[in-house]
Amino acid sequence: MLWPMFFLALAFCGIAVLGVLAVRVGLEVRRFTRAVGDSSERITRAAEDLERAAVPLAGRAGAAREAHEGAGGKPDDLRDQRADLRSDPQGEARADVSGGARQAGANGTGPKRH
Repeated sequence: MLWPMFFLALAFCGIAVLGVLAVRVGLEVRRFTRAVGDSSERITRAAEDLERAAVPLAGRAGAAREAHEGAGGKPDDLRDQRADLRSDPQGEARADVSGGARQAGANGTGPKRH
């Protein structure tokens, strides 16, 4: 009769440990859910702040475009002006902001590759 009572007590202790672990997991899930909700609210507030900050910038960009077009310019003129600025008066390609650069040896400077 001693062994069945021992195993019954051991089973009860095992179930109690599992219950304690389940409660701890539940509390951690609740804490994590609260943290995710807070983060979501902060992200939403940041997005709203960005939208509010973008409205005046978009208005200024639109006004600048209208002023450019009102002065007789076309939207394509801006691209042409930028392309003109990228080349030297002698017609040699200058280092491009977008990553393109003058090829080594193209104008007699730098090592030539064969």
